[in-house]
Amino acid sequence: MNIEPVINATFDHPFRFSQEQVIQFAELTGDNNPLHLDAEYAATTSFKRPIIHGMLGTTVFTKVLGTQFPGFGSIYLKQTVEYLRPMFVDTDYKAVFTIKTIDPVKHIAEISTEIIDATTKKIVTRGVATMINQEKF
Repeated sequence: MNIEPVINATFDHPFRFSQEQVIQFAELTGDNNPLHLDAEYAATTSFKRPIIHGMLGTTVFTKVLGTQFPGFGSIYLKQTVEYLRPMFVDTDYKAVFTIKTIDPVKHIAEISTEIIDATTKKIVTRGVATMINQEKF
């Protein structure tokens, strides 16, 4: 990690999901809700088109926290999540991470986690990750 793990350090990660990834996630988890997979069904809902599984969207948190910021050696202790708006395939998003607290004795940090729609700039998902990392905190 090139960013020093200190209070208010931030890290951004752009990403998007394809319909194929949504299908793979549905197959892996068994969540075949037509709201995620069937455009005709989704058109009858308030969303008007298929939405991404909320948990698929939040997989970006574990990817970044475990491999980039703070990175290798990080282990999840807890993650809170609020789903504020739907996410859609082939849409650009940005995950934003900000270190809020560090306990250097216990090697634990609380990191805010947000997903922002790159076009509207609205937060679609937010929460807080509690991570332990013996080498970085």
